[in-house]
Amino acid sequence: MTSLWRSSGWVLLGAALILALSLGIRHGFGLFLAPMSADFGWGRGTFALAIALQNLIWGLAQPFSGALADRLGAARVVLMGGVLYSAGLLLMAMADSPLSLSLSAGLLIGLGLSGTSFSVILGVVGRAVPAEQRSMAMGIASAAGSFGQFAMLPGTLSLIQGLGWSAALLVLGLLVALIVPLVGMLRDRPLPSVGVEQSLGQALREACSHSGFWLLALGFFVCGFQVVFIGVHLPAYLVDQHLPAATGTTVLALVGLFNIVGTYSAGWLGGRLSKPRLLTALYLLRAVVIVAFLWLPVSTTTAYLFGIAMGLLWLSTVPLTNGTVATLFGVRNLSMLGGIVFLFHQLGAFLGGWLGGMVYDRTGSYELVWQLSILLSLMAAALNWPVRERPVARLQAAS
Repeated sequence: MTSLWRSSGWVLLGAALILALSLGIRHGFGLFLAPMSADFGWGRGTFALAIALQNLIWGLAQPFSGALADRLGAARVVLMGGVLYSAGLLLMAMADSPLSLSLSAGLLIGLGLSGTSFSVILGVVGRAVPAEQRSMAMGIASAAGSFGQFAMLPGTLSLIQGLGWSAALLVLGLLVALIVPLVGMLRDRPLPSVGVEQSLGQALREACSHSGFWLLALGFFVCGFQVVFIGVHLPAYLVDQHLPAATGTTVLALVGLFNIVGTYSAGWLGGRLSKPRLLTALYLLRAVVIVAFLWLPVSTTTAYLFGIAMGLLWLSTVPLTNGTVATLFGVRNLSMLGGIVFLFHQLGAFLGGWLGGMVYDRTGSYELVWQLSILLSLMAAALNWPVRERPVARLQAAS
């Protein structure tokens, strides 16, 4: 039994289950925009600001959560993240003002996500598997988050329709609490540095002096902008186009379903082809998909096709970006360095979530933000193209 607990397969299963819960519930927050705004008479900007703050706080806290996971092991960080996440959902159920919404959905859930999402969990996976299997394992764990989105979105909508938004949040808070016992599956121990022990300051200086690190981070900014704008505002956008409210939920569920294929495929391809070149192709394809969606007449069919296409490209960037960071700098400080790159993702997420609500409240349309998403895709493609997967000199010398 001891060997089972320590096996990489057991760790991967625990990581997958935690990501499925954490990200599956997080992707459903857009479903609460309409009922909460209607009950309290808020504009869309109020709810959008709270979710934007959530993503900003998540990103700002992520490097620190990652550093703690690298030094102390991930179990303690994930445990605390699960407690904060669950508490945030319970308090969000009782929110009755913009301030209480920002403190619960924004602050507490943002801090909780920093301990239960990609940077910390993929750091565990990266340390648990051999280097030649790392990209694939990260793809599998990321795909689990997508399965959570597929499974949780219809369930969340059913809870809102059957119990009301407040009771639905209470149920989701209890589900997130399941992360606490799952922490026991993460037998993660800090790894010694290759060669001479590398301090946090040395790891930061090494990464900050590498152009590829910043190019990956800036490209990830675009990913965050697009996924949060679409995740939060697409259901409302489709209602504005006179489609039933259930259509938006189905589209986001399709994103989650087909992202299982997308992230798994990205992890598999990342072990065989250049990950930065794959990232370039992904961002270019996102631009093509968004242009086609806006150009074609909006219908249930085109909305579903958009969800399928975006799903294949949705979180495929995650195993490729984190895998490239691991190749460049090793896995000793992967959670921290991945957390810094993810901070840029969340800065983009903040802007995408907040700007969508602000632009809509002022213009009555999302058109400007859709156009910005297309331009940012082209920018991200250009940023990732020159990145080269060569380990830093320290790792080359040690090997």
